[in-house]
Amino acid sequence: MFPRNGCKRGTRGFTLIEVMVALAVVAISLAAIGSLIAVTTRGARAVGLHLTLIETARSIITGLPDRDQLEPGNFSGENAGHRWRVDVLPFLADFVDPQQPTIWIPQTVAVRVQSPSGKILQVNTVRLRRKPTQ
Repeated sequence: MFPRNGCKRGTRGFTLIEVMVALAVVAISLAAIGSLIAVTTRGARAVGLHLTLIETARSIITGLPDRDQLEPGNFSGENAGHRWRVDVLPFLADFVDPQQPTIWIPQTVAVRVQSPSGKILQVNTVRLRRKPTQ
């Protein structure tokens, strides 16, 4: 005979296999979520470090001498734990003719910033310097 609710006696509840499969699905889902959170955290940390390097480089570029006082050579220092170096070099390119009469001398300015963790950012730009009057 069947019980009052219409089910056979052996069909109520979950079997051990069904419980184990459900636990495995939950474990796999939690592992995937955990790895996603770890990747997101690393990415956010990397973006923060990159922004710090950019802001340090920006402050160094802002503090450079005026274009007429910026002599070729290099100088370095440290700012908030970030080591930096500035190289001022002649700008060399095949489309710049040094024989052309002009009042400007192009210079390459390379700013290199290294964070305390070792990450490096280099910003290269060109500045125009007025030729000295003779």
